[in-house]
Amino acid sequence: MTTPSNRSIPDLVGDAFNQFAKLVSNEFDLARAEMSDKLGQIGRAAMMIGAGAVILIPGLVVLLMAAAAALVENGFATSVAYLIVGACTTGIAATLIGFGANRMSPEALKPEMTMEQLQRDKQAAGEMMR
Repeated sequence: MTTPSNRSIPDLVGDAFNQFAKLVSNEFDLARAEMSDKLGQIGRAAMMIGAGAVILIPGLVVLLMAAAAALVENGFATSVAYLIVGACTTGIAATLIGFGANRMSPEALKPEMTMEQLQRDKQAAGEMMR
């Protein structure tokens, strides 16, 4: 066995390739773990959207009927009351859908830790080659 100070160039190059291979393997493991986390984030966001929709529907129907009835009692025609209530409901629904879609945007799902680690590895490899 050779001592570290007397190692040959092929030994050093072999060690460098082994370390690089381990580094690449670790990066893939990190990317896989982070993507798994991001997929979980998508699943949780979709579940929140679905749960919100399921819970919202019965309560919303009752509230919309009450709002339309209140508008009719205050002198609005029935069709105008339904139109006003429907327009407000559509605005609220669009807002909720927007929040859910925003949580699934490519920017929110970008594997940030992996990208940062790859940049550090790139710098370390560059310094190692000098």
